[in-house]
Amino acid sequence: MPSFPIELAQVSLAFGAVQALRDVSLTVAPGEMFGLIGHNGAGKSTLFKLMLGLLPASSGTVRVQGVDTASPAFRQVRRRIGYLPETFVTYDNLSGREVLQLFADLKRVPRAACEPVLEQVGLRLAAGRRVQTYSKGMRQRLGFAQALLGEPELIFLDEPTNGLDPEGIADFYRILHGVRARGATIVITSHILAEIQDRVDRLLILHSGRIAEQGTLAQLRRRMVLPSHIVATLRPGSGAQLQAALAPLDGPRLQLAGGTATIACHATQKMAVLAALGGLALDVVIHEPTLEQLFLGHGGAHVQPH
Repeated sequence: MPSFPIELAQVSLAFGAVQALRDVSLTVAPGEMFGLIGHNGAGKSTLFKLMLGLLPASSGTVRVQGVDTASPAFRQVRRRIGYLPETFVTYDNLSGREVLQLFADLKRVPRAACEPVLEQVGLRLAAGRRVQTYSKGMRQRLGFAQALLGEPELIFLDEPTNGLDPEGIADFYRILHGVRARGATIVITSHILAEIQDRVDRLLILHSGRIAEQGTLAQLRRRMVLPSHIVATLRPGSGAQLQAALAPLDGPRLQLAGGTATIACHATQKMAVLAALGGLALDVVIHEPTLEQLFLGHGGAHVQPH
């Protein structure tokens, strides 16, 4: 078993004069949920295709499950990988069951594995219907089903909740939690950043084909210097005391509105601010920077290639 299911070392890819990826290096650990985000055209789907061996790198090396994707041996590895592309296109004249059976044949998975997966994604009752009758959400569920066939150890999901309603999204992540529990490694992209921020272990931000940032959400928060916001309900008449208590601290910004205090501060100052609140607060809520704020660079942070 390879130490890292995915290893990229100084990978670049050019399409003629267009440099799609530049010097990308990353590793993804076994059993990790790894998030990949970036603006449209940042190189996310291109990076997926490189890791799937669908595109050759112009330079650098890409190893998946310990095998170089440029090697003929990778063809066998790819059969054990699950992949849901951003747009799942299939044969509309076939039933959902027939589509899944076709993918089972391509992956050399027994057709008997199709029924449990159809049940898993909520398509058991619609499995006999032609795909042309499916809604967008049902097509997405079918695409997810083919990615799960054969219980792959490595799964790539490109915008997997496109077309799903809130109930469908909840079902998707419930299923994905079970897939992770059996040890699968997952790489996921999503435009809905609030949806993945508490679900990924680490994430990578791509900007114009380069790695702008990568790490855990906590690491990105520290490096990008976005403020935490502490909202406190104050005891009556304690606003002036709070102002005096915060005065020795360099940095926190206080706003008072009625009996509510909102304090913006760097993450390293949170404990000092909470100590200053002391017995002055009846209730305290801490709001950390969201992944969307980190991505958009609110509050003075910015994303630039290293």
